[in-house]
Amino acid sequence: MTRPITFALSKGRLSELALERLRCAGVECGSPSKRTRKLFFEDEEGLCKFFLAKASDVPTYVEHGAADLGIAGKDTILEGQKSVCEVLDLDFGHCRMVVAGLPGALNREGALRVASKYPHIARDYFFNKRKRTAEIIKLHGSVELAPIVGLADVIVDIVETGATLKANGLVILDEVAELSARLIVNRVSMKTERERVADIIRRLRACPH
Repeated sequence: MTRPITFALSKGRLSELALERLRCAGVECGSPSKRTRKLFFEDEEGLCKFFLAKASDVPTYVEHGAADLGIAGKDTILEGQKSVCEVLDLDFGHCRMVVAGLPGALNREGALRVASKYPHIARDYFFNKRKRTAEIIKLHGSVELAPIVGLADVIVDIVETGATLKANGLVILDEVAELSARLIVNRVSMKTERERVADIIRRLRACPH
């Protein structure tokens, strides 16, 4: 009997969009129950299984083979630095990773203090792309506060509309990356389930956005 293909999906709005796209591509998904806290579900024929995980954990489940495929934001993939195959931009969940701060903050001399929820992305941007020394300060809450109170010179964070930055007197100083939901595949599954994975990729690519 053919074993089911397992998908890891990010909990929340991204999973709803992911399930819509999978159904559009003809992948039977079943449905997570809204009346319980059950995180695992499958299609009626048992061909595909799905589970919901914290967004930052999805690449980890895929890397270690607990899931054959996953759908996660590009920010999560970049920050997690997991060994997975990123195979398709799903073209939803669009936003941007940016450097922001008070006007002219990037022009100051010397090392910068950079606050971010994404220290790996921030470090790669300043050390590898900008070739600039920076002290990276990891925060878990509203990073927009950091330049205002003097904790950091700039922040690296996700923006959609930029309204929160504007409300706090901050401006976008540079763009780090364009972000959207991506399909990722376990490296072993990419070989052992090559035909089924390729078929899923083909159908998702053909699905109208």
